Amino acid sequence: MDERITLAHGAGGRQTAELIDKVFRAHLGSEHLTADDAAVIDMPSSGRQAISTDGFIVSPWRFKGGDIGKLAVCGTVNDLASMGAKPMYMTAAFIIEEGFAAADLEEIAASMRRTADAAGITVVAGDTKVAGKGQADGVFITATGVGLISPGVHTSGSLAADGDAVIVTGDIGRHGCTILLARTDLGIDADVDSDCAPLWDTVEDVLSVCPDVHVIRDATRGGVGTVLYEIASQSGKGIVLDRDSIPVDGRVQGVCDLLGLDPLYLACEGRMVIIAPHERADAVVDVLRRHCPHASVIGHVTSSDPGRVIMTTPLGTGALLPYPRGELLPRIC
Repeated sequence: MDERITLAHGAGGRQTAELIDKVFRAHLGSEHLTADDAAVIDMPSSGRQAISTDGFIVSPWRFKGGDIGKLAVCGTVNDLASMGAKPMYMTAAFIIEEGFAAADLEEIAASMRRTADAAGITVVAGDTKVAGKGQADGVFITATGVGLISPGVHTSGSLAADGDAVIVTGDIGRHGCTILLARTDLGIDADVDSDCAPLWDTVEDVLSVCPDVHVIRDATRGGVGTVLYEIASQSGKGIVLDRDSIPVDGRVQGVCDLLGLDPLYLACEGRMVIIAPHERADAVVDVLRRHCPHASVIGHVTSSDPGRVIMTTPLGTGALLPYPRGELLPRIC
């Protein structure tokens, strides 16, 4: 195959077939991935299903701890897991810029396969388009996932209830910090890896001790702070946080201190916000710490201050957490 992707690779002819065979089928092939116009799959249950679609345009496409292929699978799996759904199948559509290195595309496809195998999800269909030089930035991926919701599980931001515990599944802000350091020459020597990871196994363990969990939310764009405001708005409740309880890696905090950033607003790609009945909080955290030792209760839900997120200060007073505005860090996922 050619060393660089050309417009001919997206024209539907011999080069397209070669691209599909030597890159996508070679790395993502399965019994479901056929030359027909759609995959035919057997769902093992007639129960409730979750479906999610997301686009991935991270820049740079390769970063410490992952790449756009790994990110596309993790993002899809984690969106399904947030609804209590076991990931089953996914599709992936690639928009590739003319001139993109074929070896890099193959690296992305291989990474997707490794991550999909680890997460227990199968790529069953896809599409490839080649955009002219300058019409895209390297490679973009759009993925759709289908999963089976565990019996009896109902999660939604609207279900947060007075007194619920607010839990994070690990230290926050690492993905956003990693992308920031990869994209800009800030002269900061910080060895930070993205937290990018599939989280269905984590959620499955949580559901085993707390099947009545109220909210599970993937803290991606806008980070934990934005997610908490979304939940407060959906539920009509307030959220009170304890600043000292929020886990942040020292290297991430150091970068934030130097640049005047708040890790609460930096994206995560392997962390979730979980809101559960307070009497089950200890059990949930114990299970989470099998996966990440930094899982913590960081606050609680209250009927006071509906729609607001309040941060407690060392003096015991409360300060309104600013609602995020604008784009803190573009192209993080």
